[in-house]
Amino acid sequence: MDAITEYQRWKQQGESLRLQAKQAMETRFRDLLLEAAQIAQEYHRDFGGALKPPASITTFRYKTTSGHKAKKAAPKTASPVNPKVTDLQKRRAQIQKKLEAAKIAGKPTRNLDDRLYEVEDELRLAGNAS
Repeated sequence: MDAITEYQRWKQQGESLRLQAKQAMETRFRDLLLEAAQIAQEYHRDFGGALKPPASITTFRYKTTSGHKAKKAAPKTASPVNPKVTDLQKRRAQIQKKLEAAKIAGKPTRNLDDRLYEVEDELRLAGNAS
């Protein structure tokens, strides 16, 4: 066997191993992220506070289930519904979903972060910051 053939075989094996390692790391990352989100939700439910991530991690967030919040929000007195605020809240929820999906996929999130900030700023101006 000559050196070129051996090198090409070695290169293929390396690429295969690289692909396997990439998939394993992605799977482990998602599993750990899901576990961390579950722990944060359980902590919030049991102790009422939010866990703070290490200083080096600045964007870890989890969402509480909408049904859980709706039950707590029900006893409040009903206020008149502003269609603009309702639209902004829907846009915020959509952007947050896209943002979480982008984070999990490892895609850039700066544009989504900016859009989310703008919508939240409009909500604050409308007097309905959440």
